[in-house]
Amino acid sequence: MRKFALALTMLSAGSFAAAAHAQAVVTIGHSAPLTGPQAANGKDNENGAQLAIDELNKTGVTVAGQKVTFKLDSEDDQADPKVGVQVAQKLSDSGVIAVVGPYNSGVAIPASRVYNAANVPMLPVASNPDLTKQGFKNIFRIGASDEQLGGTMGAFAAKTLKAKTAAVVDDRTAYGQGVAEQFIKVAQANGIQIVDREYTNSQATDFLGILTTIKSKNPDVIFLGGYAAQGGPMARQMVQRGLRAKLLGGDGICSADMGKVAGDAASIVYCAQGGVALERTPQGREFLRKYKAAYHIDTQVYAVNYYDGVKMLADAMVKAGTTTDRTKLIAQLAKEHYKGVAGTYSFDANGDLQGAPTTVYVIRNGLPVPYSN
Repeated sequence: MRKFALALTMLSAGSFAAAAHAQAVVTIGHSAPLTGPQAANGKDNENGAQLAIDELNKTGVTVAGQKVTFKLDSEDDQADPKVGVQVAQKLSDSGVIAVVGPYNSGVAIPASRVYNAANVPMLPVASNPDLTKQGFKNIFRIGASDEQLGGTMGAFAAKTLKAKTAAVVDDRTAYGQGVAEQFIKVAQANGIQIVDREYTNSQATDFLGILTTIKSKNPDVIFLGGYAAQGGPMARQMVQRGLRAKLLGGDGICSADMGKVAGDAASIVYCAQGGVALERTPQGREFLRKYKAAYHIDTQVYAVNYYDGVKMLADAMVKAGTTTDRTKLIAQLAKEHYKGVAGTYSFDANGDLQGAPTTVYVIRNGLPVPYSN
Protein backbone atom coordinates (compact mmCIF):
# COMPACT_ATOMS: atom_id res chain seq x y z
CA MET A 1 0.00 0.00 0.00
CA ARG A 2 2.88 2.34 0.91
CA LYS A 3 4.60 1.57 -2.42
CA PHE A 4 1.38 2.34 -4.29
CA ALA A 5 0.99 5.68 -2.47
CA LEU A 6 4.61 6.57 -3.24
CA ALA A 7 4.13 5.69 -6.91
CA LEU A 8 0.95 7.80 -7.02
CA THR A 9 2.80 10.74 -5.46
CA MET A 10 5.62 10.45 -7.97
CA LEU A 11 3.11 10.18 -10.85
CA SER A 12 1.27 13.29 -9.64
CA ALA A 13 4.53 15.22 -9.34
CA GLY A 14 5.55 14.15 -12.83
CA SER A 15 2.17 15.18 -14.24
CA PHE A 16 2.48 18.58 -12.56
CA ALA A 17 5.97 19.07 -14.00
CA ALA A 18 4.77 18.08 -17.46
CA ALA A 19 1.85 20.49 -17.21
CA ALA A 20 4.15 23.28 -16.09
CA HIS A 21 6.26 22.83 -19.22
CA ALA A 22 3.36 22.24 -21.61
CA GLN A 23 2.88 24.75 -24.36
CA ALA A 24 0.01 27.20 -24.12
CA VAL A 25 -2.09 27.31 -27.28
CA VAL A 26 -3.22 30.86 -28.04
CA THR A 27 -5.85 31.42 -30.71
CA ILE A 28 -6.13 34.73 -32.56
CA GLY A 29 -9.33 35.37 -34.48
CA HIS A 30 -9.58 36.83 -37.98
CA SER A 31 -12.69 38.29 -39.63
CA ALA A 32 -12.72 39.18 -43.33
CA PRO A 33 -14.57 38.58 -46.61
CA LEU A 34 -13.12 35.25 -47.77
CA THR A 35 -15.78 34.79 -50.46
CA GLY A 36 -17.44 37.23 -52.83
CA PRO A 37 -16.08 40.27 -54.73
CA GLN A 38 -13.64 41.27 -51.95
CA ALA A 39 -12.27 37.78 -51.30
CA ALA A 40 -8.84 38.67 -52.71
CA ASN A 41 -8.41 41.29 -50.00
CA GLY A 42 -9.75 39.07 -47.24
CA LYS A 43 -7.46 36.21 -48.20
CA ASP A 44 -4.53 38.62 -48.43
CA ASN A 45 -5.18 39.74 -44.85
CA GLU A 46 -5.46 36.13 -43.71
CA ASN A 47 -2.17 35.29 -45.42
CA GLY A 48 -0.38 38.16 -43.67
CA ALA A 49 -1.65 37.03 -40.26
CA GLN A 50 -0.79 33.38 -40.94
CA LEU A 51 2.72 34.27 -42.12
CA ALA A 52 3.34 36.04 -38.81
CA ILE A 53 1.98 33.09 -36.83
CA ASP A 54 4.16 30.63 -38.74
CA GLU A 55 7.23 32.73 -37.97
CA LEU A 56 6.35 33.16 -34.29
CA ASN A 57 5.87 29.42 -33.90
CA LYS A 58 9.14 28.71 -35.68
CA THR A 59 11.24 31.11 -33.62
CA GLY A 60 9.42 30.41 -30.36
CA VAL A 61 7.69 32.77 -27.96
CA THR A 62 7.67 32.48 -24.17
CA VAL A 63 5.10 34.31 -22.06
CA ALA A 64 5.46 34.29 -18.26
CA GLY A 65 7.84 31.33 -18.51
CA GLN A 66 5.53 29.27 -20.70
CA LYS A 67 6.14 28.46 -24.34
CA VAL A 68 3.31 29.54 -26.64
CA THR A 69 1.93 28.07 -29.84
CA PHE A 70 -0.23 30.44 -31.85
CA LYS A 71 -3.19 29.46 -34.04
CA LEU A 72 -5.42 31.48 -36.36
CA ASP A 73 -9.20 31.04 -36.41
CA SER A 74 -10.13 32.71 -39.71
CA GLU A 75 -13.82 33.35 -40.35
CA ASP A 76 -15.62 34.54 -43.48
CA ASP A 77 -17.76 37.59 -42.67
CA GLN A 78 -18.70 37.99 -46.38
CA ALA A 79 -18.37 41.80 -46.04
CA ASP A 80 -21.88 41.60 -44.59
CA PRO A 81 -22.65 43.43 -41.31
CA LYS A 82 -25.10 40.76 -40.10
CA VAL A 83 -22.68 37.93 -40.81
CA GLY A 84 -19.87 39.97 -39.25
CA VAL A 85 -21.81 40.26 -36.00
CA GLN A 86 -22.39 36.50 -35.99
CA VAL A 87 -18.67 35.93 -36.57
CA ALA A 88 -17.85 38.33 -33.73
CA GLN A 89 -20.11 36.42 -31.36
CA LYS A 90 -18.65 33.08 -32.45
CA LEU A 91 -15.05 34.21 -32.00
CA SER A 92 -15.79 35.89 -28.66
CA ASP A 93 -17.53 32.78 -27.35
CA SER A 94 -14.72 30.51 -28.54
CA GLY A 95 -12.22 32.27 -26.28
CA VAL A 96 -9.87 33.92 -28.78
CA ILE A 97 -7.40 36.23 -27.06
CA ALA A 98 -7.81 38.94 -29.74
CA VAL A 99 -9.12 39.52 -33.26
CA VAL A 100 -7.38 40.98 -36.30
CA GLY A 101 -10.00 42.61 -38.53
CA PRO A 102 -12.63 43.18 -39.68
CA TYR A 103 -11.59 44.58 -43.05
CA ASN A 104 -14.79 46.48 -43.90
CA SER A 105 -16.00 49.47 -41.89
CA GLY A 106 -19.63 48.42 -42.39
CA VAL A 107 -18.80 45.12 -40.68
CA ALA A 108 -16.37 46.49 -38.10
CA ILE A 109 -18.68 49.09 -36.57
CA PRO A 110 -21.53 46.71 -35.51
CA ALA A 111 -19.08 43.86 -34.76
CA SER A 112 -17.08 46.15 -32.48
CA ARG A 113 -20.02 46.31 -30.08
CA VAL A 114 -19.88 42.53 -29.65
CA TYR A 115 -16.11 42.51 -29.16
CA ASN A 116 -16.33 45.39 -26.70
CA ALA A 117 -19.00 43.62 -24.65
CA ALA A 118 -16.79 40.52 -24.53
CA ASN A 119 -13.65 42.58 -23.78
CA VAL A 120 -11.85 41.19 -26.85
CA PRO A 121 -8.99 43.31 -28.25
CA MET A 122 -9.79 44.20 -31.86
CA LEU A 123 -7.18 45.22 -34.47
CA PRO A 124 -9.03 46.34 -37.63
CA VAL A 125 -7.90 48.13 -40.77
CA ALA A 126 -11.49 49.32 -41.31
CA SER A 127 -11.02 53.02 -41.85
CA ASN A 128 -14.29 54.85 -41.11
CA PRO A 129 -13.64 57.42 -38.33
CA ASP A 130 -16.90 56.49 -36.58
CA LEU A 131 -15.41 53.13 -35.58
CA THR A 132 -13.03 54.68 -33.04
CA LYS A 133 -15.39 57.43 -31.91
CA GLN A 134 -17.60 55.05 -29.91
CA GLY A 135 -15.58 55.35 -26.72
CA PHE A 136 -14.49 51.69 -26.71
CA LYS A 137 -11.08 50.91 -25.21
CA ASN A 138 -10.55 47.58 -26.98
CA ILE A 139 -10.08 48.93 -30.55
CA PHE A 140 -6.62 49.50 -32.01
CA ARG A 141 -6.77 50.48 -35.67
CA ILE A 142 -3.70 49.11 -37.48
CA GLY A 143 -4.27 51.04 -40.70
CA ALA A 144 -4.87 54.63 -41.72
CA SER A 145 -8.31 56.17 -41.22
CA ASP A 146 -10.52 57.69 -43.90
CA GLU A 147 -9.41 61.10 -42.69
CA GLN A 148 -5.86 60.19 -43.65
CA LEU A 149 -6.62 58.25 -46.85
CA GLY A 150 -9.30 60.52 -48.32
CA GLY A 151 -7.48 63.59 -47.12
CA THR A 152 -4.25 62.49 -48.78
CA MET A 153 -6.01 62.13 -52.12
CA GLY A 154 -7.78 65.47 -51.76
CA ALA A 155 -4.47 67.22 -51.24
CA PHE A 156 -2.82 65.17 -54.00
CA ALA A 157 -5.55 66.08 -56.50
CA ALA A 158 -5.10 69.79 -55.82
CA LYS A 159 -1.37 70.10 -55.31
CA THR A 160 0.07 67.43 -57.62
CA LEU A 161 -2.58 66.89 -60.29
CA LYS A 162 -3.57 70.60 -60.20
CA ALA A 163 -7.24 69.60 -60.39
CA LYS A 164 -9.81 72.39 -60.22
CA THR A 165 -12.98 70.27 -60.43
CA ALA A 166 -13.97 66.82 -59.18
CA ALA A 167 -16.90 64.42 -59.29
CA VAL A 168 -17.40 62.01 -56.39
CA VAL A 169 -19.01 58.57 -56.42
CA ASP A 170 -19.47 56.35 -53.38
CA ASP A 171 -20.95 52.90 -52.89
CA ARG A 172 -23.00 53.79 -49.78
CA THR A 173 -20.98 51.47 -47.55
CA ALA A 174 -19.53 52.87 -44.34
CA TYR A 175 -16.08 52.74 -45.95
CA GLY A 176 -17.11 54.30 -49.26
CA GLN A 177 -19.04 57.14 -47.68
CA GLY A 178 -16.37 57.85 -45.09
CA VAL A 179 -13.42 58.06 -47.47
CA ALA A 180 -15.44 60.09 -50.00
CA GLU A 181 -16.49 62.61 -47.37
CA GLN A 182 -12.90 63.10 -46.27
CA PHE A 183 -11.78 63.56 -49.87
CA ILE A 184 -14.46 66.23 -50.39
CA LYS A 185 -13.50 68.03 -47.16
CA VAL A 186 -9.81 68.33 -48.03
CA ALA A 187 -10.35 68.86 -51.77
CA GLN A 188 -12.67 71.81 -51.12
CA ALA A 189 -10.26 73.23 -48.56
CA ASN A 190 -7.65 73.19 -51.34
CA GLY A 191 -9.87 75.03 -53.81
CA ILE A 192 -11.35 72.10 -55.78
CA GLN A 193 -14.99 72.49 -56.83
CA ILE A 194 -17.16 69.36 -56.46
CA VAL A 195 -19.24 69.47 -59.66
CA ASP A 196 -21.17 66.21 -59.22
CA ARG A 197 -22.02 63.74 -56.46
CA GLU A 198 -23.20 60.26 -57.49
CA TYR A 199 -24.03 57.03 -55.65
CA THR A 200 -23.83 53.34 -56.48
CA ASN A 201 -23.71 50.08 -54.49
CA SER A 202 -21.06 47.57 -53.55
CA GLN A 203 -22.28 44.99 -56.10
CA ALA A 204 -22.44 47.32 -59.13
CA THR A 205 -20.29 46.82 -62.23
CA ASP A 206 -22.17 48.98 -64.77
CA PHE A 207 -21.43 52.68 -64.40
CA LEU A 208 -22.31 53.93 -67.89
CA GLY A 209 -25.33 55.91 -66.66
CA ILE A 210 -23.36 57.59 -63.89
CA LEU A 211 -20.43 58.28 -66.21
CA THR A 212 -22.70 59.83 -68.84
CA THR A 213 -23.92 62.32 -66.24
CA ILE A 214 -20.41 62.99 -64.97
CA LYS A 215 -19.00 63.44 -68.48
CA SER A 216 -21.38 66.36 -69.06
CA LYS A 217 -19.76 68.12 -66.06
CA ASN A 218 -16.23 67.51 -67.47
CA PRO A 219 -14.38 67.14 -64.13
CA ASP A 220 -10.61 66.93 -63.87
CA VAL A 221 -10.81 63.93 -61.51
CA ILE A 222 -13.36 61.40 -60.30
CA PHE A 223 -13.03 60.11 -56.75
CA LEU A 224 -14.49 56.67 -56.04
CA GLY A 225 -15.35 55.65 -52.51
CA GLY A 226 -15.44 51.90 -53.10
CA TYR A 227 -13.43 48.79 -53.87
CA ALA A 228 -11.51 47.27 -56.76
CA ALA A 229 -14.52 45.17 -57.81
CA GLN A 230 -16.19 48.48 -58.73
CA GLY A 231 -13.10 50.52 -59.54
CA GLY A 232 -11.88 48.15 -62.25
CA PRO A 233 -15.06 48.26 -64.34
CA MET A 234 -15.40 52.00 -63.71
CA ALA A 235 -11.88 52.68 -65.01
CA ARG A 236 -12.54 50.60 -68.15
CA GLN A 237 -15.85 52.34 -68.78
CA MET A 238 -14.29 55.78 -68.26
CA VAL A 239 -11.82 55.01 -71.03
CA GLN A 240 -14.56 53.57 -73.25
CA ARG A 241 -16.71 56.69 -72.81
CA GLY A 242 -13.80 58.99 -73.52
CA LEU A 243 -13.69 60.76 -70.15
CA ARG A 244 -10.51 62.78 -69.70
CA ALA A 245 -10.64 62.57 -65.89
CA LYS A 246 -8.28 60.55 -63.74
CA LEU A 247 -9.82 58.02 -61.33
CA LEU A 248 -8.85 58.54 -57.69
CA GLY A 249 -9.58 56.39 -54.66
CA GLY A 250 -8.43 55.16 -51.29
CA ASP A 251 -6.99 51.83 -50.25
CA GLY A 252 -10.08 49.97 -51.50
CA ILE A 253 -8.93 50.31 -55.11
CA CYS A 254 -5.21 50.31 -54.40
CA SER A 255 -4.45 46.65 -55.00
CA ALA A 256 -3.17 44.06 -57.44
CA ASP A 257 -6.80 43.03 -57.93
CA MET A 258 -7.52 46.52 -59.28
CA GLY A 259 -4.84 46.08 -61.92
CA LYS A 260 -6.21 42.66 -62.84
CA VAL A 261 -9.82 43.87 -63.24
CA ALA A 262 -9.08 47.22 -64.90
CA GLY A 263 -6.49 45.97 -67.37
CA ASP A 264 -4.89 48.73 -69.44
CA ALA A 265 -7.40 51.25 -68.06
CA ALA A 266 -5.65 51.03 -64.68
CA SER A 267 -3.16 53.57 -66.03
CA ILE A 268 -5.64 56.38 -65.18
CA VAL A 269 -5.82 55.35 -61.49
CA TYR A 270 -4.24 57.13 -58.53
CA CYS A 271 -4.86 55.78 -55.03
CA ALA A 272 -3.68 55.91 -51.42
CA GLN A 273 -2.57 53.16 -49.07
CA GLY A 274 -1.73 53.48 -45.42
CA GLY A 275 1.88 52.80 -44.46
CA VAL A 276 5.21 53.29 -46.10
CA ALA A 277 5.92 51.97 -49.59
CA LEU A 278 7.29 48.47 -48.92
CA GLU A 279 9.48 48.54 -52.03
CA ARG A 280 11.44 51.44 -50.56
CA THR A 281 12.67 49.78 -47.33
CA PRO A 282 14.81 46.68 -46.76
CA GLN A 283 12.25 45.30 -44.30
CA GLY A 284 9.44 45.90 -46.78
CA ARG A 285 11.27 44.20 -49.63
CA GLU A 286 12.02 41.21 -47.38
CA PHE A 287 8.35 40.95 -46.42
CA LEU A 288 7.29 41.00 -50.08
CA ARG A 289 9.84 38.27 -50.81
CA LYS A 290 8.65 36.07 -47.95
CA TYR A 291 5.00 36.55 -48.87
CA LYS A 292 5.60 35.64 -52.51
CA ALA A 293 7.64 32.60 -51.50
CA ALA A 294 4.90 31.41 -49.12
CA TYR A 295 1.82 32.04 -51.27
CA HIS A 296 3.12 32.42 -54.85
CA ILE A 297 1.06 35.59 -55.42
CA ASP A 298 1.58 39.31 -54.93
CA THR A 299 0.18 41.13 -51.92
CA GLN A 300 -2.99 43.21 -52.21
CA VAL A 301 -3.02 46.02 -49.62
CA TYR A 302 -3.06 45.08 -45.96
CA ALA A 303 -1.25 41.76 -45.60
CA VAL A 304 1.69 43.58 -44.04
CA ASN A 305 -0.55 45.31 -41.47
CA TYR A 306 -2.04 41.99 -40.40
CA TYR A 307 1.47 40.54 -40.23
CA ASP A 308 2.56 43.46 -38.05
CA GLY A 309 -0.64 43.27 -36.00
CA VAL A 310 -0.12 39.63 -35.05
CA LYS A 311 3.54 40.27 -34.21
CA MET A 312 2.49 43.24 -32.07
CA LEU A 313 -0.06 41.08 -30.23
CA ALA A 314 2.69 38.60 -29.37
CA ASP A 315 4.91 41.46 -28.20
CA ALA A 316 2.10 42.81 -26.01
CA MET A 317 1.45 39.37 -24.49
CA VAL A 318 5.12 39.02 -23.55
CA LYS A 319 5.18 42.48 -21.96
CA ALA A 320 1.84 41.98 -20.18
CA GLY A 321 2.88 38.51 -19.02
CA THR A 322 -0.38 36.86 -20.04
CA THR A 323 -1.96 34.76 -22.78
CA THR A 324 -5.42 34.76 -21.23
CA ASP A 325 -6.11 38.09 -19.50
CA ARG A 326 -7.71 40.32 -22.13
CA THR A 327 -7.90 43.31 -19.78
CA LYS A 328 -4.14 43.27 -19.23
CA LEU A 329 -3.56 42.79 -22.94
CA ILE A 330 -5.77 45.78 -23.81
CA ALA A 331 -3.89 47.92 -21.30
CA GLN A 332 -0.56 46.90 -22.85
CA LEU A 333 -1.74 47.49 -26.42
CA ALA A 334 -2.69 51.04 -25.43
CA LYS A 335 0.96 51.56 -24.41
CA GLU A 336 2.58 49.80 -27.37
CA HIS A 337 5.19 51.52 -29.49
CA TYR A 338 5.82 48.61 -31.81
CA LYS A 339 8.13 48.96 -34.78
CA GLY A 340 6.71 46.83 -37.57
CA VAL A 341 7.43 46.44 -41.26
CA ALA A 342 4.86 49.03 -42.42
CA GLY A 343 5.72 51.57 -39.72
CA THR A 344 5.59 52.15 -35.98
CA TYR A 345 2.35 51.25 -34.23
CA SER A 346 1.21 53.41 -31.34
CA PHE A 347 -2.30 54.59 -30.60
CA ASP A 348 -4.11 57.69 -29.41
CA ALA A 349 -6.84 57.71 -26.77
CA ASN A 350 -9.46 56.61 -29.34
CA GLY A 351 -7.36 53.72 -30.63
CA ASP A 352 -6.36 55.40 -33.89
CA LEU A 353 -2.89 54.83 -35.27
CA GLN A 354 -0.79 57.86 -34.43
CA GLY A 355 1.03 59.55 -37.30
CA ALA A 356 -0.17 56.92 -39.76
CA PRO A 357 1.83 57.44 -42.97
CA THR A 358 0.07 57.24 -46.33
CA THR A 359 1.55 56.66 -49.77
CA VAL A 360 0.06 57.56 -53.15
CA TYR A 361 0.28 54.85 -55.80
CA VAL A 362 -0.29 54.42 -59.52
CA ILE A 363 -1.05 51.10 -61.21
CA ARG A 364 1.72 49.94 -63.53
CA ASN A 365 1.92 46.50 -65.17
CA GLY A 366 -1.06 45.44 -63.07
CA LEU A 367 0.46 46.34 -59.69
CA PRO A 368 0.40 49.44 -57.46
CA VAL A 369 3.74 51.25 -57.46
CA PRO A 370 4.55 54.37 -55.44
CA TYR A 371 3.89 57.58 -57.32
CA SER A 372 6.89 59.71 -58.16
CA ASN A 373 7.05 62.98 -60.09
